[in-house]
Amino acid sequence: MATNKIHIALVGNPNSGKTSLFNNLTGLNQKVGNFPGVTVDKKSGELDLGMGLKAELIDLPGSYSLYPRRADEWVSYRVLMNQDTEVKADVVVIVADASTLKRNLLFVSQIIDLKIPAVLALTMMDVARKKDIIIDLKGLERELGIPVVPVNPRKNKGIDVLKKAVEATAKHQYRPPAFDFIPNKNLATDAVNEVKEILPHLSDYAAIHHLINHESFLLNAEMQDKIETIEQRNKVQHTRIQAEEIMQRYQRIKQIVQNTITEESPVKKQLIAEKLDRVLLHRFWGYAILLTVLFLLFQSIFWIAQYPMDMIELFFLKASNWFSSWLPDTLLTDLFINGVLAGLSGIFVFVPQIMILFGLITILEETGYMARIGFLTDKIMRKVGLNGKSVMPMISGFACAVPAIMSVRNIENQKERLLTILVTPLMSCSARLPVYTILIALVIPKTYFLGFLSLQGLVMMGLYVFSVVIALVVSYVAKRFIKLKEKSFFILELPLYRHPRYKNVVITMIEKAKIFVFDAGKIIMVISLLLWALSSYGPGNRIEKVNTEYAQRLAAQPQNAELIEKEKQTALLQNSYAGVMGQYIEPVIKPLGYDWKIGIALITSFAAREVFVGTMATLYSVDSDGADEQTLRQKMHAAVKSDGTKVYTLATGVSLMIFYLLAMQCMSTLAIVKRETRSWKWPIIQLVYMTGLAYILSLIAYQLLK
Repeated sequence: MATNKIHIALVGNPNSGKTSLFNNLTGLNQKVGNFPGVTVDKKSGELDLGMGLKAELIDLPGSYSLYPRRADEWVSYRVLMNQDTEVKADVVVIVADASTLKRNLLFVSQIIDLKIPAVLALTMMDVARKKDIIIDLKGLERELGIPVVPVNPRKNKGIDVLKKAVEATAKHQYRPPAFDFIPNKNLATDAVNEVKEILPHLSDYAAIHHLINHESFLLNAEMQDKIETIEQRNKVQHTRIQAEEIMQRYQRIKQIVQNTITEESPVKKQLIAEKLDRVLLHRFWGYAILLTVLFLLFQSIFWIAQYPMDMIELFFLKASNWFSSWLPDTLLTDLFINGVLAGLSGIFVFVPQIMILFGLITILEETGYMARIGFLTDKIMRKVGLNGKSVMPMISGFACAVPAIMSVRNIENQKERLLTILVTPLMSCSARLPVYTILIALVIPKTYFLGFLSLQGLVMMGLYVFSVVIALVVSYVAKRFIKLKEKSFFILELPLYRHPRYKNVVITMIEKAKIFVFDAGKIIMVISLLLWALSSYGPGNRIEKVNTEYAQRLAAQPQNAELIEKEKQTALLQNSYAGVMGQYIEPVIKPLGYDWKIGIALITSFAAREVFVGTMATLYSVDSDGADEQTLRQKMHAAVKSDGTKVYTLATGVSLMIFYLLAMQCMSTLAIVKRETRSWKWPIIQLVYMTGLAYILSLIAYQLLK
């Protein structure tokens, strides 16, 4: 039997369970790109419907109706109106939340009236049952005129029935209903008739949308002129038509709900979610709980991660010493121990903290609390030029600024979107976490208050809170310079509270760890090996002169061999390419309390912030004789300047943490900002203002604390 292939569009309201259904149907057979012409994610996947029928499933952005406002809603709209050049849907699967069906049916009814082959997939049936909502599925199917299938993607229920319904619809065993959901033609009778004379394949409702949005459709100039003439001649009023349509649809939806849905408890029940929201969204307790949640999150990073980090660090220390004693003293051995092993230790030692951070953030998202944070903070956001929708990208920025900035697309207001893009990189991303960890361990004592509150954890939380405060201040100042006047409204659907799916949490933790190890890890390894080369070789004959000088000193003072060897390693590093680079920028960074080795780390960190630790690991490994029993933290703690004073004092450590907190040291972020704003203007502004802000505040911190 020949294999046929169809294209299925997956649509629905936001938070209707569409993503879960897409993941269930496609599994690992997914691709992610961009829809043509816009920076909106295009997710597609392959699935087998059986009987030789294959399908490509396209996950369209969530929409509330066929009247688009945002760029992502326009993507869905164009596909449904058959106006997309690349995406053509043979069948539409509409996903609707059974527990809030009345609201979801508006979008469903509009798609039905386009006369597209469609199947309705009802999710959240278990939630509906808990609310004592009973849906007459056969009755609903008769009222709508399309197949209705209850599904539970989380438990893999109803998926096979849905596939059969899609297959039957694709083979025209189910046809779009002959009747309209509402009498669409009556909204503009003469105009609709005239449009259908020139475009006879359109339904009455599609003809109305051609009257309203034909300028955005793929029509030739002649057809555009004809529709425009019809519109002007009949004095088509877009707002009146839209308002009348919505009112008529809700009247019909009300009748359908009365006929097909019964609630066994008509008295309004005091649901657990409502009780929780009264506390979690309280104008005082809500903020107190939010701060407590953040406090516990950052305390946990130290509490839980300390032991696996110590074990990983000890493993690499033992491995380094074992290889040093076993391998011959050659250039390749030096490359392996001080380049490869040092780089790997700088990667794997921070995997536990990254996994814990992402695991806890995923739990907050899974339970529904993350959306409450957006609702809770909208009032504060508006005062600085943002809105509640800005919170989600900013919180995502704690993980990584790149996907966080991409998620800014769902903010309709252009000014708020631009301000969110400008300040999101100030949020303390996971790439900064390794830097904070090593520096906090160096300069902040392991003190506990009340026996369980870690001072190191409090400092870590303080850095994250400080990043939020600075982001809000920058937004407040920047809003005065961006001359865009556009009103905005914050509408957020609060998802139901749910138990986190621990399988998803574990998968996310593993995936984020893999991304760090393989993506950031590749950069760290390349930089580590490059640094080893730059630290092992120098310009001209500098290295030869150092070797000659210290060979003579060793011959003259053999009793001081150990001291002379350490001084030689330091002199070799200072005269290497890396040393020369660090000393070249040292006058600029000296007022911040940094030496030339930190200067090298600042340069290499522009590839990725987390490279700081790999840089330090390589520099201090090259600077030693390769046979000591010290970990990286111990080496950095013992580091001294040329005048004998310690490098990593409290003042230097705090200054360095503030610099890494505020500086734009991420080429990937600059690239994504350019892509999202379609201009180099904004990434350049970010680079200048963030680096300047980092330098000034680090300078103040060092001068106050030294």
